[in-house]
Amino acid sequence: MIGDIVPAGVAVADSFGDLPDARLFPEEEAGVRGAIDKRRREYATVRHLARQAMKDLGIPSVAILSGVRREPLWPSGVVGSMTHCAGYRAAALSFDAHHASIGIDAEPHAPLPEGLLMKIAHPDEVPHLAQLTAARPEVHWDRLLFSAKEAVYKAWYPLARRWLGFQEARLAFDPASDGFTAELRQVGPVVAGVPLSRMAGRWHVRGGLVVAAVTISQGLGEPGVAERGRQRARLAGP
Repeated sequence: MIGDIVPAGVAVADSFGDLPDARLFPEEEAGVRGAIDKRRREYATVRHLARQAMKDLGIPSVAILSGVRREPLWPSGVVGSMTHCAGYRAAALSFDAHHASIGIDAEPHAPLPEGLLMKIAHPDEVPHLAQLTAARPEVHWDRLLFSAKEAVYKAWYPLARRWLGFQEARLAFDPASDGFTAELRQVGPVVAGVPLSRMAGRWHVRGGLVVAAVTISQGLGEPGVAERGRQRARLAGP
């Protein structure tokens, strides 16, 4: 599903359940020490998928540890994002020479718990969601808003290294293109020579799931075969 909404050059691996052959690297064990079996299996599966995406990029598989805000720590030269929810796990990776950051999120396609929408929505988004619901009532737009904002944050944090609140990103959805834009209310880091103030993403609803993805381009275009080879060689080391 995620593969349908990310651009060329992004390697995606996903699964609609936990994988029995998923194994953790020894360094990753600390991340689930004492966790229940369900948490351990999804933690292992999503990292297994991330390593499949690494293989697709032609780079070595490595342990994927977590940072101070539980963000995945990728090898130098790589950007990516992971997500898991009931019935779905996914990872999306790319080279940092092509994409500055990636954020993906998946959620069950169901209404948000009562009262949560008003905690995450910017005031301008409430009438926008009402209009969307009137036009496309089969989509749970409140859940999509939550998922898209999660994807925005996952793309934001590795670049800015600071919190972005739910109401600090004002989203607008385009049902015709399955796209969305996010206007940021914080001054962002400089990406490709321009301060980051806006993100664009895509979304998809299928099989009881909603997924959202944000990819921030470096503005260099799709890397060619020679450039991919140089990136892989750099990541593989001497």
